[in-house]
Amino acid sequence: MEAIVAGGGIGGLAVAAGLHRRGWTVRVLEQTEEFSVVGAAISLWPNAFRALAAVGAEVDGERLAESGGLRDWRGRWIAHMDPAVVDAHAARAAIVHRHDLRTALLARVPQECRMNGVRVRGARVDGDRAVVEYDGGELTADLLVGADGVRSVVREALWPAAAPPRYSGTTAWRIVLPRPKGLAGVWAETWGPGSVFGMFPMPHDLVYCYATASVPPGGRGADGELAELRRRFADWCEPIPSVLAAATEDQVLRHDLYALPPLPTYVRGPVALLGDAAHAMTPFLGQGGCQALEDAATLSVAVETQPDLVTALRRYDELRRPRTQAMVRKSRMTGAVGHLSWGPARVVRNALLRALPMSVFARNLARPFSWRPEDGLDVTPIRPGV
Repeated sequence: MEAIVAGGGIGGLAVAAGLHRRGWTVRVLEQTEEFSVVGAAISLWPNAFRALAAVGAEVDGERLAESGGLRDWRGRWIAHMDPAVVDAHAARAAIVHRHDLRTALLARVPQECRMNGVRVRGARVDGDRAVVEYDGGELTADLLVGADGVRSVVREALWPAAAPPRYSGTTAWRIVLPRPKGLAGVWAETWGPGSVFGMFPMPHDLVYCYATASVPPGGRGADGELAELRRRFADWCEPIPSVLAAATEDQVLRHDLYALPPLPTYVRGPVALLGDAAHAMTPFLGQGGCQALEDAATLSVAVETQPDLVTALRRYDELRRPRTQAMVRKSRMTGAVGHLSWGPARVVRNALLRALPMSVFARNLARPFSWRPEDGLDVTPIRPGV
C-alpha cells in the first residue's frame, strides 16, 4: 500500500512514521527545504506519549515539577495542584522543544520517504486513488493524508464547502530562553486582565514562556514584540517581569490564533485530514499537537487492524472527529474564561475555581490524558507478522 502525506510537520511526520512502521510505502511532501519547524516548545501530555509509542518514536523532555498550578496576576494561587494529582494524571507530561520532537520523528521516516522543498498545489480523487498535484507534477497513492496545517491545500481542494479558519480573538507570544539565575522549576499559568502568561521549565536549563492577549488580528508591537510584552506584564507578579527582562527580541515569536469551524467529516474517499488541517484549535488546553499525534496513531493502528482501507478510514473519522471537535470547543471555552477583562467577573471566577475540590481538577486531567491508541479499535492485526 502507498501513502502520500501532504505536510511534514509534527502530525505529518508522525503518521508517516506510523505507516512506514506497518509496511507502507510513504512519501512526505514538505515545502521547507530542511523539514524545518516553526515554533518554540510544545507540551506533551500522557496521551501524546502513548501516541508517539504507537508510531515508534521516543522523545525526552523536562518533566513537570510536582509544584505548580494556576495563579492570578498578583501571584495568589487559584488552583495549586496537589503533587499526588500531578503524579497520578500527568507524571508522563513534559515540555519539549519542537525541534527535538521533529528530530525524533524524522529518525523514524527514512530519507527516501522525504520530498522536501516541494509545494502541494492541489489534490483530487481519481476512482479509488488519491492524486496530489505539486511543483514537479503529480503523484498517486492508495491514501492521501492532508497534514498541511490550518491553511490546508488538501482541505480547500476536496472540502470546498468548508468554512475557512476564524480568528479566535487572541494572539500569542512564545519565548524559549536560558533559565534566569535563581528561577525555580515551578510551573504556573497566570491569569490577568484580558491576558494569560505561562511559564514551564525545559531541558538543557531553558525555560518556555507563552503569553496571550485579547487583541485585534494582524497587530505588531510598534517598538518590537519584547517591548510590547514588557509593557503588558510590567506590573504582574514575579518572576514574569524578571524573565521578560532577561529575554531578547530575537527569542520572541508572535502568532495570531485561529481555529477551524467543525467539518462534517475528516475523510473523503481515499483522503484523510489530520491535525490542524482537520481541527485547528486554540492552545488553551495544551492539546493541539497532542491531538495531531493521536490522529496519527489512530490512523496508523486502524490501517493495520481493520479489514480494508475503506473501513479503516471510516473508523478513523468516527473516532477522531467527536473527540477533537470537543477539544476545540473546550479550548475555546477555557480561553474565554482565562481572558476575562472585567474585574468583578475575574473575582467571581477565581473564587469559584478556588472552591472546587481537587477531585474535579483530577477528573478534568484524566479525561484527555487517559486516551490510548487502541481505544475504539479491534487491535488484533489483520496481517500476521506486521
